[in-house]
Amino acid sequence: MAKSKSAPTRAPSSASKANKTSGAQSPIASQAAGGETHQTASAPDDRITTNHGVPVSDNQNSLKAGARGPSLLEDFVLREKIQHFDHERIPERIVHARGSAAHGYFELTKSLGRYTRAKILTEVGKRTELFARFSTVAGGAGSVDTPRDVRGFAVKLYTREGNWDLVGNNIPVFFIQDAIKFPDLIHAVKMEADRGYPQAASAHDTFWDFIGLMPEATHMIMWAMSDRTLRRSLRMMEGFGVNTYRLLDDNDQPTFVKFHWRPKLGTQSTGWDEAVKIAGADPDYHRRDLHEAIASGAFPEWEFGVQVLSQAQADGLAFDILDATKLIPEELYPIQVVGRMVLNRNPDNFFAETEQVAFLPTNMPPGIDVSEDPLLQGRLFSYQDTQLSRLGTVNFHQIPINQAKGCPFQNFQRDGQMQTHLPQGRANYEPNSLGQASEIDGPREDPKGGFRTAAVAVEGAKVRLRPESFADHYSQARMFFRSQTKIEQAHLASALVFELSKCSFDHVRARVLGNLQNVDADLAKRVAAGLNVPLPPKTAAAVEPQDLKPSPALRIVGKYPETLMGRAVGILVTDGADGAVVKAVRKACEAEGATVKIVAPKVGGVTLKGGKTLVADGQLAGTPSVVFDAVALVVSADGCAQLMADSAGIDFVHNAFVHLKAIGFTAEAQPLLDKAGVVADPGIVNVAKGAEAFLPPARTRQWAREPSVRMLA
Repeated sequence: MAKSKSAPTRAPSSASKANKTSGAQSPIASQAAGGETHQTASAPDDRITTNHGVPVSDNQNSLKAGARGPSLLEDFVLREKIQHFDHERIPERIVHARGSAAHGYFELTKSLGRYTRAKILTEVGKRTELFARFSTVAGGAGSVDTPRDVRGFAVKLYTREGNWDLVGNNIPVFFIQDAIKFPDLIHAVKMEADRGYPQAASAHDTFWDFIGLMPEATHMIMWAMSDRTLRRSLRMMEGFGVNTYRLLDDNDQPTFVKFHWRPKLGTQSTGWDEAVKIAGADPDYHRRDLHEAIASGAFPEWEFGVQVLSQAQADGLAFDILDATKLIPEELYPIQVVGRMVLNRNPDNFFAETEQVAFLPTNMPPGIDVSEDPLLQGRLFSYQDTQLSRLGTVNFHQIPINQAKGCPFQNFQRDGQMQTHLPQGRANYEPNSLGQASEIDGPREDPKGGFRTAAVAVEGAKVRLRPESFADHYSQARMFFRSQTKIEQAHLASALVFELSKCSFDHVRARVLGNLQNVDADLAKRVAAGLNVPLPPKTAAAVEPQDLKPSPALRIVGKYPETLMGRAVGILVTDGADGAVVKAVRKACEAEGATVKIVAPKVGGVTLKGGKTLVADGQLAGTPSVVFDAVALVVSADGCAQLMADSAGIDFVHNAFVHLKAIGFTAEAQPLLDKAGVVADPGIVNVAKGAEAFLPPARTRQWAREPSVRMLA
């Protein structure tokens, strides 16, 4: 852990005064550590209180045993705030409501016995049953799959020593440092309270108002505005544990650990315009993609990796390992791949499994433990409380999808709503001595093999503070932006322009632009120019940002495998088309592992040249090119003329071109290419001359085409 070199500080809330609003008194900005400001009430009537009227002295930090110590159960402000938040929606999840899931298994390939006694991480070759759920964060259960949003990545492993729920996201950092701010974050990003919109979107005033007032969120914003939040497929998405955990060996010696899931198909994204159009064409795009892949036997697979650090190594970091807004660069501590996850079975019933599954960060087998990360400390309470609200009973662990499967579960907890078990015996307490002579007296604690907590020293006064080591909000945000390729930087800047253009308050945009200048001056200028607004002064930073070494591992472009494995190719076919060309393209693409679908003007299919009928997998208007990674046009002259008179046909080609996809074609399709504005480049290939030439450009995006089809910030 990076140790404090000076006294801990209150977490800054804002770099500028809050805007005065109609009907409210103007708050006074009081100076906090590092030159930043903190809102305080101007009069008793303005004070935040508990639900029972007790004034709150600090709404930014949970109560801890020392600045870097664990959160305390006595913090009734934290508990009341999070408990109320957890119970706001019934029965839909407040966050991560829209999810897709699958069954599978985990297999350990390399033992971590040096660091942990957890059997799942020490028994090489053993397969452990699991259930994984992927989700969007902001939208409701009825929203779409493809908004710009963080994705949840939660895995329930049914280990021999109890369930292990590794509950994370597809981004390794988070918006906030302390769980006490989580209700505020979600309230800000959800639909605005007075109007009930926008749904599943962060491009609105309340979100960016909150972000501008919380400099600690800047690093996460770089990720959220990058292509990482525009997923091509759930099968092509990384997963991260986000928080720092500990591993405990046989002698209970702790080692810090970060958990990672890396997709074997590579990390891939769509473009923004493409994601919007996919939402209209197929709101269930990701859910359908996952289900169909598993049903077809193309089982998604992820590598499981860890970054492990000793206390001394953690102390040597330039940041605090307990700060959830920071990541450990792979170049500094490489990810050790120690296992794999394979998803090989779809749920039998969506509600019973995908909806009723309950993940708890407190579910950990012996040998794995938490850290004092204040975001994680709040999650340990919040998830359990949420399940009581959603599933309506303390017995939610008896629902089949939540039951421990690798081992028995037994204790003296009894009764409660929806009790389905039939415990026997007279005594329901421990210790007891009423068992029959031939029986034991019920389950007992296991001091040797049971769950034990790391014996980490805790000292210090009870405080509502964050340590000085949490105060650098911009250095890693700068590192992330400068680690991206020029293409990805342009996409990120353009995303910020779009999002901030949806804000109606000038001061909200100005505050965010002031923060961005601490990340990268050129980025701030590009966004301001894209908005056509003046560039405001740079926000005063609590800690001056540092120029860290770029981390190429944080890129997407140029990293994913050059293959069609796991991708989809659409072949648009009309009556009179050459069946031999269709067959050749399909064979070549399927040989590389692609899914190939035939698209026709009518769902009944087409009659090929020579009279043979070809059945269609999709109708043109309902199967646009946005749902494919590459397309081919195998048409006749008459068929081309018909497509040119149909906006769906023109859009099929035009969108494929502007979304930087490879386009295979036969000579008869040239007039359609011309009308759709297609200009010849290496990604435009005549497949009649040989289907093999179509494969190289189909494996990737045509990034060199982008400047000619899209204006980016």
